[in-house]
Amino acid sequence: MQLLANENVPLASIRRLRAAGYDVASIIEDSPGVKDESVLSQAHAEQRIILTFDRDYGELIYRRRLPAPAGVAYFRFAPTTPEEPAERFIELLEAGHITLEGQFTVIGRGWVRQRPLPHKPLNRSN
Repeated sequence: MQLLANENVPLASIRRLRAAGYDVASIIEDSPGVKDESVLSQAHAEQRIILTFDRDYGELIYRRRLPAPAGVAYFRFAPTTPEEPAERFIELLEAGHITLEGQFTVIGRGWVRQRPLPHKPLNRSN
């Protein structure tokens, strides 16, 4: 599973995910200040799951119909520690009850909601 941590994901969580064996690209490390549209484009091109605290990705994907990434994990809580987002994420995956691919996943404390991402047909030229 390949992940793309948005700029608002704490570095401590990024490091924790990497230590757990996840492939995590990081906006804060690679291209701070880049617009959400660019993050979405990168995640789509690299087929990564976006990790974010920014709900704007729902707007970009569902209303503006920009190409979807492999998935979105939107953390909807204020972390009490910089490691908490990674710990919650790992806990969810290890429980084995959800899959993140093809889903817009909203993660709270003690709850999760998922909605399928829209699939755009491939643009084929003849």
